[in-house]
Amino acid sequence: MMQEPTVYIVDDDAAVRDSLTLMIEQAGIYVQSFENAKMFLNAYRPDFFGCIIIDVKMPSMDGLQLQEELTWNKIRLPVIFLTGHGDIPMSVRAIKGGAIDFLTKPVIREKLLICVRAAFAEAKKRISDATGHQVVHSSLVKLTRREREVMQLAVQGHTNKEIASFLEISHRTVEIHKSKIMQKTGATNLLDLARIARENDLLE
Repeated sequence: MMQEPTVYIVDDDAAVRDSLTLMIEQAGIYVQSFENAKMFLNAYRPDFFGCIIIDVKMPSMDGLQLQEELTWNKIRLPVIFLTGHGDIPMSVRAIKGGAIDFLTKPVIREKLLICVRAAFAEAKKRISDATGHQVVHSSLVKLTRREREVMQLAVQGHTNKEIASFLEISHRTVEIHKSKIMQKTGATNLLDLARIARENDLLE
């Protein structure tokens, strides 16, 4: 069961942490705060759900380094940067790294809450996408060697007759294999099957 979305704040300034916590909790949203990146990473659990607000300038590990660490560890929490020391190159790097937004201090409460709610929506989408990917991947594992061969040739654009000739099997057998492939993968057509195969690195 998915837990309530939470805002995880990482900022070395206690006054900022307290101010942000008050603003966000007044909107009925759960908050956890951490004074540095290491404390957050040590506390992180796979069931963390919501978004993370990160200060850029912090000792030891700064916000951009933390963002890279999140990506490296496949932590899917959407990132909002909040800083009093931002510049354009920094914001470009943050957004290119996948950040939802790059806000400057002091932030207007309404703007912050809009960003947080957008980040929550993105968090739900990421979990849904990841779950769908896992389901498809487990389905692909169930394909037989012959079904994989047929799939490879089919998504490359070969006709059933050509596939039958390549694999030295009957036209009817190709049709049966393709039907089973579509059932197992949940693909609705060949284009959809090609997308699934590409996303799971099954195209040679």
